[in-house]
Amino acid sequence: MAARSLEIGPAAMLAARTIEILRTERGLGQRQLAARCAALGRPMSNTMLSRIELAKRRCDIDDLVAIAAALQVSPAALLQGRGAA
Repeated sequence: MAARSLEIGPAAMLAARTIEILRTERGLGQRQLAARCAALGRPMSNTMLSRIELAKRRCDIDDLVAIAAALQVSPAALLQGRGAA
C-alpha cells in the first residue's frame, strides 16, 4: 500500500500562521510553547512545533487543543485566524 501524501489544507495553513503570530506576540520561543504544551499533558518537542508552524506537519486535534490552551486562546481562534484571537 502506497503512503498517502501529506496535504495541508487552508484551515491548517491558517492555524499554523496564527500559532506562530500568537506565540511571537506573547514573547515565547518554540521551546517555551512546547514546554507549556507538555505541562498541559501533551508532550511536544520544539521541532514538532516548528514543523506545525511551517505547515510541514499536520496538527491533529489534540495538538491544536493543547497549543490553544498554552497560548490562552480557544481552539476555534487558531482556526479562524489572528483577527478572531
